[in-house]
Amino acid sequence: METHELLWSRLTGQQLREPRAATADEALKNLLAVQAQEFPYARWSLAQRTAAATAAGVEQAVAEGRILRTHILRPTWHFVHRDDLPWLRALSAPRLHQANGGTYRRTGIDNETASRSADVLTAAVAGGVHLTREQLAARLQDAGFHATGLALAYLIMHAEISGVLVSGVPIRSPGGALRQTYASFDERVAGATGAAPSRDESLAALVLRYFGSRGPATVRDCADWSGLTMKDVRTGLALAGDMAPGAIVAASFDGADFYLRPEFGGETPGRTSRQGVDGQPQIDLLQCYDEYIMGYSVSRHYFGGTAPAYPFGDNPMHVVLSDGVLAGAWRHSLVRRGSQVERCELDIRLARPNGHGDGQDVEAAVTRYGAFLGVPAVRAPAGA
Repeated sequence: METHELLWSRLTGQQLREPRAATADEALKNLLAVQAQEFPYARWSLAQRTAAATAAGVEQAVAEGRILRTHILRPTWHFVHRDDLPWLRALSAPRLHQANGGTYRRTGIDNETASRSADVLTAAVAGGVHLTREQLAARLQDAGFHATGLALAYLIMHAEISGVLVSGVPIRSPGGALRQTYASFDERVAGATGAAPSRDESLAALVLRYFGSRGPATVRDCADWSGLTMKDVRTGLALAGDMAPGAIVAASFDGADFYLRPEFGGETPGRTSRQGVDGQPQIDLLQCYDEYIMGYSVSRHYFGGTAPAYPFGDNPMHVVLSDGVLAGAWRHSLVRRGSQVERCELDIRLARPNGHGDGQDVEAAVTRYGAFLGVPAVRAPAGA
């Protein structure tokens, strides 16, 4: 396996290349979970893996509860499909509570406090009520909790990890920004399909979905992504081998063992990572927390960068790829008239502005981003 084959396999498995998903829901199911602390950009992470999903369409799926946003895995914000969240939460909850143990102790969240606060929060969102963080804080404070700052954040996170709260219908601020609300976990996942799997079945399912979409990847990559132990991942691989023989195969590369779907084990004729305009490299605008980056830890470097990283000065922090390799940085700015968005300006800074990746391929990426937002998109002038 060569580096370009590894990159092609990841781009294809993650549906950043054809065949793409039909809907944002399907893109999410393929990836199992998508990091989503930057909500506006996380919508794009899902939509760009489809043929024509839009920001409004992703928002509608979140509003309807097919796509849910919650703290899970490492933990940080993730999108997870309603059908997958019950079993994935049950699998990850013990490790999440263990990881948060030090902060629970510092903020006074013991078992008794967590239980009492869960009762308050359960009652607050019962019957289809969706509340903002500030509204939840008021309910907790009325019940005698010191629910501010870090203590508030971890009381709510504890409730998410424990299956009390999950994302509700987002609301828009007067300025047009989307704001998270919280709803009853049981009510929002009531439409989930499938029986509750055992822990072994869940480990196998996670491993199949992770390596099936992100392979080639290592055991350590999967463990760091999922928050599970390397032992758990190896157990999952063994179980997956029994449950779905041949679905995941091993390959050696750079002296390490990688796992992937067998059809992604090499570059097939007529299918390459280069699918841009008129033979130019394909340009992809990724958010810095995209799964193409965050789906890996020890093997992240193959894309040629160290993202995510906070930028120096006024540099953008999101990632431009050229044929799957880091080629620059970008960000968007919405030009408004009142609360109405008139256009989107994309600040795209390429590492080699006079070389590859500075023509029709970039314009194609700008056009696609504008179609996603549903407003005209233009590339901002250099130095703007």
